[in-house]
Amino acid sequence: MTPKHQINQRFLNSVWDAIEDNRETAGNMKLRLELMIALTERIAKAGLSQSQAARLLGVTQPRISDLMRGKINLFALDALVNMAVAAGLRIEMRVLEGEAA
Repeated sequence: MTPKHQINQRFLNSVWDAIEDNRETAGNMKLRLELMIALTERIAKAGLSQSQAARLLGVTQPRISDLMRGKINLFALDALVNMAVAAGLRIEMRVLEGEAA
């Protein structure tokens, strides 16, 4: 993991809680951010251009540009899941009792 992504990961547990009005939205934003980080890392690691990544993930090049620029508000959770699966990523989910988000 690069230092940039270490920073993102470190704040993943608290930033959304601080800036979102409710825990449900904060939880959704955390999940979207995790998927966006994983996707951008996969694209970078594979050395794909935005056009190549778009073909692989079944989206347009401008959509990949939005992803690479971190425009989280433009991506629904289900769209990111679909892209992650197309990228060959395995997604796991854990549901824990306790305080949400």
